[in-house]
Amino acid sequence: MTVSTATTTSLLRFATAGSVDDGKSTLVGRLLHDSKSVLADQLEAVEHASRHRGQDAPDLALLTDGLRAEREQGITIDVAYRYFATGRRRFILADTPGHVQYTRNMVTGASTAELAVVLLDARNGVVEQTRRHAAVAALLRVPHLVLAVNKMDLAGYAEEVFAPLAEEFTRYATSLGIPEVTAIPVSALAGDNVVTPSAHMDWYGGPTVLEHLESVPVAVDPSGDPARFPVQYVIRPRTADHPDYRGYAGQIASGVLRTGDRVTVLPSGRTSTIAGIDALGEPVQAAWAPQSVTLRLADELDISRGDLIAPAMDAPGTTQDIEATVCHLADRPLRIGDRVLLKHTTRTVKAIVKALPSRLSLADLSQLPAPDGLLPNDIGQVVLRTAEPLALDPYARSRRTGSFLLIDPADGTTLTAGMTGGAFGSGSTGPDRSGDF
Repeated sequence: MTVSTATTTSLLRFATAGSVDDGKSTLVGRLLHDSKSVLADQLEAVEHASRHRGQDAPDLALLTDGLRAEREQGITIDVAYRYFATGRRRFILADTPGHVQYTRNMVTGASTAELAVVLLDARNGVVEQTRRHAAVAALLRVPHLVLAVNKMDLAGYAEEVFAPLAEEFTRYATSLGIPEVTAIPVSALAGDNVVTPSAHMDWYGGPTVLEHLESVPVAVDPSGDPARFPVQYVIRPRTADHPDYRGYAGQIASGVLRTGDRVTVLPSGRTSTIAGIDALGEPVQAAWAPQSVTLRLADELDISRGDLIAPAMDAPGTTQDIEATVCHLADRPLRIGDRVLLKHTTRTVKAIVKALPSRLSLADLSQLPAPDGLLPNDIGQVVLRTAEPLALDPYARSRRTGSFLLIDPADGTTLTAGMTGGAFGSGSTGPDRSGDF
């Protein structure tokens, strides 16, 4: 049950990141422009704005920097989502900011990405923000990473400039547990190796950025993941045609569910058998992530929104004590003793912050023990106690059922994004930091 790759129906979600003035928005604009993904009126508006600013050529960065403050300062502030397609694949692009104070925006944009493109300026090399973006990608378990060494036109298109930068970054990313790194020399301004191969770098024989995006494998085998079904809504029509119908609607978070499967309902622990699966109003024998379906069980159990249905032989454990890595998103600090709401899939429960064991320095990956609190953009370890048991998977096993949000109960503000388990992947070839944080 493997989903095919690089077909006209395949979808790749990817995020871009880079330090300030590394040319990230220009790269995205070049990618959209040269792949013929820009509408005529959009290009005309960019050309008009560029002429108004005294520029002879269109400033392609304006295709993504849509906020007024972004255009005035020439920086990216918010996450800009763009949708485009080629003959081989459809894309959802999250263009994230480069400033340190907007690290939380990168977390948002990369949280669902299957690939991240990290830019660096060939003249400046690997800087602190480059390492920070690689670390965030590793924290979020992004499986594919592209290093785009930009502004090669200002570095004489020299291989001796590109090669050591690619080696340094790859070594650092590998030490974080990132399984795959592809380095590509580009000039976003001139268009070299973005969509079309460069005529100035015949020493480079790899793919262009678009070629790599079109061909990177994103196949998923749902049967390889544990089945997880958060209940979103209970359907009881009680009509003449369906007097006894009781269905549990939701989106399959991972894995495959089949009619006849023995399942456990969490957190109650009650078991039953899947009597039927309805998809788009029709009965089916099997369904897999991310399909939205309705399950019918053989037994009448007390099930409501927020419960989790999982295979009886592979159900997650339930707990009220959670240790997780978090990125703090809100301006208000997160401190020990704070009472919050914890939202996990479709379930929301009360929780309290019991401890903040450490805060991570993304500059050198060192630990700062026992911080007073977590400030905006901080990444740290947190210990929570919930009022009700939750069924969570380790984030390394499931990005969907291993993640959660902390919410301010007073005004509903999202405070923190959390990932259960260790910080970095365990498959690294460098120093193993997963047990340290």
